Amino acid sequence: MIMEPCLPIEPAAPKARDTRQARAVWGSRVVTIGGDAPVRIQSMTNTDTVDAIGTAIQVKELAIAGSELVRITVNTPEAAQQVPYIREQLDRMGIDVPLIGDFHYNGHRLLTDYPDCAQALSKYRINPGNVGKGDKRDRQFGQMIEAAMKWSKVVRIGVNWGSLDQELLAHLMDVNSARAEPWEAKSVMYEALITSAVESAHRAVEMGMDANQIILSCKVSGVQDLISVYRELAKRCDYALHLGLTEAGMGTKGTVASSVALGILLQEGIGDTIRVSLTPQPGEARTQEVVIASEIIQGLGLRSFVPSVTACPGCGRTTSTTFQELAKQIDDYLRAQMPVWRAKYPGVEKMKVAVMGCIVNGPGESKHADIGISLPGTGEAPAAPVFIDGHKALTLRGDNIANEFHQIVENYIEKRFGTPVAEHA
Repeated sequence: MIMEPCLPIEPAAPKARDTRQARAVWGSRVVTIGGDAPVRIQSMTNTDTVDAIGTAIQVKELAIAGSELVRITVNTPEAAQQVPYIREQLDRMGIDVPLIGDFHYNGHRLLTDYPDCAQALSKYRINPGNVGKGDKRDRQFGQMIEAAMKWSKVVRIGVNWGSLDQELLAHLMDVNSARAEPWEAKSVMYEALITSAVESAHRAVEMGMDANQIILSCKVSGVQDLISVYRELAKRCDYALHLGLTEAGMGTKGTVASSVALGILLQEGIGDTIRVSLTPQPGEARTQEVVIASEIIQGLGLRSFVPSVTACPGCGRTTSTTFQELAKQIDDYLRAQMPVWRAKYPGVEKMKVAVMGCIVNGPGESKHADIGISLPGTGEAPAAPVFIDGHKALTLRGDNIANEFHQIVENYIEKRFGTPVAEHA
């Protein structure tokens, strides 16, 4: 017996975001954040900023990988002095990605004493927990806001539970102890994070800063903690929000934790910029955090960055590793070509490729892709049907299947996404 459906099943889609817009500007490059703008990818260098050349090279690598904003550490006068030179090097290389200055403890002095640094940056990150204590806190926070207003820069007021304002936390703990039914300590910590961010933003607006110049973040390192904090933060303000699981860790731990936390929040319409704070494994490129961030956004269907490659996991029917090797080869090739293809082949980032390993799901999955191949499994005839735009186009045989399919993919991209050449009269 087949049950009749009560209602049609609607495709899942992230909720719409409703936030103010902030704009990070460098020269002719304007990166809009929040509102109707796409979710943006941010990353951070791990070079010594005093090494201007090394830092500029890593910024370039991150930008080419897809990072749309790159944060650099500005912690000393020597680092501040190098920021304009880093910007100059990037401009010479044709890299117009906006730079964010990460300030702690002495940002008020560096932004005041080194105006070229303040001007060269597109955005300042201010940590309310590290701007000073007592009377100094308001004064030094004010100096940073004044610098941002003077140079028309965006600020991210970024609270972190590892450097939370201890005076604020102590005050809220006292308030909590006076309650008839005190909250749990973790709930008080959540409140301190949100209060620090929102009240700091209100203070900046009271000083004259446009609310559209402000981005907020409240970073923690636990998945459930991050979800709880941002759900409440989103209820209490309409500033653009930056998401990130701080100190996420390395490898699969950091990747999975960040993907789960950020994926849930983005699906709920919360978040305007994201960073995946991975600890690089030995020998791993810094750009890996950008790759993961783009995969999270693309996996949710929010944006497309690179053509997607669907490949089966393999089973007892696929004792050959040919499909694994081909899938990796195609995926690596597509990702490596994207810096050039973004301009040469508009729309190619939405292409879907399937590399399947046997007859069970191979033909069907290949038909769903723009171009797909179903390789022979164990005991199957040594033939690999290729499907293009949902139809079987040809069958490959022999020992050169991988190279032939690689060429078919290239030809397909050129034919479908290449710019037509105007005919001469």
